[in-house]
Amino acid sequence: MKRRVLTGLLPVLLLGASATLAAEIAPGVDLLPGRFVSGTQPDGNTVVFRAPAGLIVVDTGRHAEHTQAILDLAAKAGVPVVAVINTHWHLDHIGGNPRVRHAYPGVRVWASGALTQAMTGFLATYRAQLQEAAGKTQDPSERRGFQDELAIIDAGSALAPDEVVTVTGPRTIGGRALQLGLERNAVTAGDVWVFDPATGVLASGDLVTLPAPLFDTACPRGWQAALARLASVPFTVLVPGHGRPMSRVDFERYRAGFDRLLACAASKRTDEACGDGWMRDIGPLMPESDRGLARRLLQYYLPNNLRAAPEKTARLCGDERPGSTATPGATPRHR
Repeated sequence: MKRRVLTGLLPVLLLGASATLAAEIAPGVDLLPGRFVSGTQPDGNTVVFRAPAGLIVVDTGRHAEHTQAILDLAAKAGVPVVAVINTHWHLDHIGGNPRVRHAYPGVRVWASGALTQAMTGFLATYRAQLQEAAGKTQDPSERRGFQDELAIIDAGSALAPDEVVTVTGPRTIGGRALQLGLERNAVTAGDVWVFDPATGVLASGDLVTLPAPLFDTACPRGWQAALARLASVPFTVLVPGHGRPMSRVDFERYRAGFDRLLACAASKRTDEACGDGWMRDIGPLMPESDRGLARRLLQYYLPNNLRAAPEKTARLCGDERPGSTATPGATPRHR
């Protein structure tokens, strides 16, 4: 069942309704896969780096079950979570922050400062939609889902960073040497990626997502430029915000497909033709079971984002002129 206009990501994308299970993808690096389940908002992928002082968690998911898997991993390892790095402010990547803070009061959260603007912009709009929907629904389980989303937004400062990432550069966190990258006006106003030189693992957040890019809050040209910069990072394994880990060859295929999707959107070709092109370009990166979801996503994003009014693009790209009356536009399908 579709949850009204607040969600558009319906079929199972990654692991269906199965439990979130950690898998080691490199020495001292674990992946807790995110998932999409019909009728709910998603959880993003979580990457966990083992550091001398404890665990460094990249993104904390949205739902309690996903965040609990992070806490269970820490408990099994017998070490604390000493740091959280949020790649961006979408709720499926920061929603578990309050639970992690409660379990580990000494944890430090690293992220860009983009959440502040989002709380008075997109998330404020989303909160109003949730309140309205919760008041109208007669389905108790649906109402609980809306209320859970409201509770995440209303956590306020518990979602926010202690350490604001303002520049790209090396950081030593919990005793582990990492490289943090900051991309402005890409997927959001501020996206952070995490590279671990010791293993070659790169956690990209939603700068890379399958089965399709998620353009709700994105500046397409800024995102394209960010992917070009990611290509210069000497990674061997890339963990996307949604989807399975990629090799460098996989990433280059994704990036080429992204470039062609934007070029198609700027042409006079139909939305359907552009969507077909993406499906061909991504090819084996996309499981057959995800192809229907990819088409539905692009059927939405092409007219509402990639071919949106110039005022909307200007606002998301941070080049809106003073006096502009740009508004958020169509209801976002992913937060």
